[in-house]
Amino acid sequence: MNQYQIAVIVGSLRRDSFNRKLAEALVKLAPAELSFKQVSIGDLPLYNQDDDADQAAPVRRLKADLVSCQGLLFVTAEYNRSIPGVLKNAIDHASRPYGQSAWAGKPAGVIGVSVGAIGTALAQQHLRNVLACLDVPTLGQPEAFVQATDGLFDPAGDIGADSRKFLQAWMDRYVAWVKQHAV
Repeated sequence: MNQYQIAVIVGSLRRDSFNRKLAEALVKLAPAELSFKQVSIGDLPLYNQDDDADQAAPVRRLKADLVSCQGLLFVTAEYNRSIPGVLKNAIDHASRPYGQSAWAGKPAGVIGVSVGAIGTALAQQHLRNVLACLDVPTLGQPEAFVQATDGLFDPAGDIGADSRKFLQAWMDRYVAWVKQHAV
């Protein structure tokens, strides 16, 4: 059995982020052959192309975390109908300098949760557009636009009974996607 290291990128810095809770609960639905590591993006400086020749230590750490993984799991909030700035900043940093992207070729899943009825649908679409430009094969189906409702998480922080079947099916498809595309 192969072991797959998955970098989890949470597009929210909020301490009680629904998306961080979703990320932590989702990984419990995966088989043991996948191991997950949340990568830190909150300490990255703002991207400036002038810094490409001498990237800051947090940027080098992010890129090393990404290079060592075989897959990506983006769990993102939606801010103003797009991806949060902190997530775009991390994507820009790890894709530079030109020709040295740490993202390229890594299979990805995109999911998110919001209090809104359409979940994070628009943020996910924008993120998919960005990932396509970076040569990141991204799981297209099933899409998962999760609304934060009572019962989404049980008292232990796991996925609640009403959402478990749907999110388990999403995770199963993501696992198959990683196995199909990991190099």
